[in-house]
Amino acid sequence: MSAPEIFLSFVAARTDTIRIGHGVVCMPFAFNHPVRVAERAAMLDLLSGGRVDLGAGRGGTEQETSLCGVDRERTTAEVEEALRIIGKAWQDDELEYHGELMDIDPHPILPRPAQTPHPPLFLACSRGETLVQAAELGVGALVMGFAGPESIARMRAVYDAAIAARDGARFVSTAVNDHFSVLCPTIVLDDPQEARRIGIRGQRFFAQSIGHWYGGAGIPDEAVVPGADEEARMREAAEQVVARLHEQEIPVRPTSAATFNADHAYGSADEAIAYVEQLREAGADEIMCLIQMGTVPQEACLETLRQWGEKVIPHFANEHGRNA
Repeated sequence: MSAPEIFLSFVAARTDTIRIGHGVVCMPFAFNHPVRVAERAAMLDLLSGGRVDLGAGRGGTEQETSLCGVDRERTTAEVEEALRIIGKAWQDDELEYHGELMDIDPHPILPRPAQTPHPPLFLACSRGETLVQAAELGVGALVMGFAGPESIARMRAVYDAAIAARDGARFVSTAVNDHFSVLCPTIVLDDPQEARRIGIRGQRFFAQSIGHWYGGAGIPDEAVVPGADEEARMREAAEQVVARLHEQEIPVRPTSAATFNADHAYGSADEAIAYVEQLREAGADEIMCLIQMGTVPQEACLETLRQWGEKVIPHFANEHGRNA
């Protein structure tokens, strides 16, 4: 999204209680100066009445980095330093920062966020190394959940082990956030089979897009084949990914074709509830729904939101005796 704060300000103005999830801001310095991120997020936090969660990411595709002149080799270090600067900017009356990559002489940073001491910080995590980094920095993990509940459980174990082993030396703020948030691809309709067909079709396009922008694969397949077995086409696409990795002598990890796993919250509301239960048992603290995947029609997106709002979320809210 090219202008997320503008969109999220619109969302904040039309809502009262939902969290405003900013996930993620591309934090390398050539994308966004850390102080400007702190200022914009603080303003959004004020406008929303203290409802912002701020996620950080690298924006590591060649398409993104080449536009802004980002040094791809520095992105991990710059994201970490940006989180340190933001945490400090939101807590000190006057920001002064001297790090390995950036020096900032004393400056007042305004506005201050509504939340005390500041909005929760998160890091996008797709690998074990980034989960360890998030834990050691004291920030929440935003986790891709394409590989399914078993993979999520393993990732949660890595995150928890890193939390148990840390000594606090790398914390980016005095406010520690150990929240584990998991992506959940979902389409929910009255016709479960149609929901599954639409969801898997959209996910295939989404997965092929990731392969194109991150791995140099071909252009995503936009064609819809009448009567095609989408699950079979997903398996075929996954096999092509593995074959390409073998050809390029790149190690094939268990997660190499994770985005092509079709077993998610596709189908009826009851099926979505059952899948969320699996994610919760795997260690998810929060579910991030992925709905608008390329080829998914707008009416299917809206119906999915309605079904989650009327059936899925109330199931868990009522279970805990609280409002959604």
